[in-house]
Amino acid sequence: MGKKFNLYKGVQKPLIFKAFKGQFIYWGVGSILLGLLSCMVISSVVNMTAGIITMLIILSIGLGYTAMQQKKGLHSKKKDLGTFIIRSKYEHNKIKNI
Repeated sequence: MGKKFNLYKGVQKPLIFKAFKGQFIYWGVGSILLGLLSCMVISSVVNMTAGIITMLIILSIGLGYTAMQQKKGLHSKKKDLGTFIIRSKYEHNKIKNI
């Protein structure tokens, strides 16, 4: 018999945290940090109520945008309709047989 090796299933799956996957975890953390930072700045400049309202607005917009982008997919691209012809750059320089 040959050697036996452990098989780890699911190693290639993306990291998931609180319904956010992969790079969208960083987007969510960025939204939270931006909301907290804006809350601190607005609270110190204006007042505590304005800071909390600003934080809630930024959090809801940031996390909502992140969730919408995640639904589109990690590699969302524009889907152009039509026929595209891509010419090779070597097509013009064909070698002639002598």
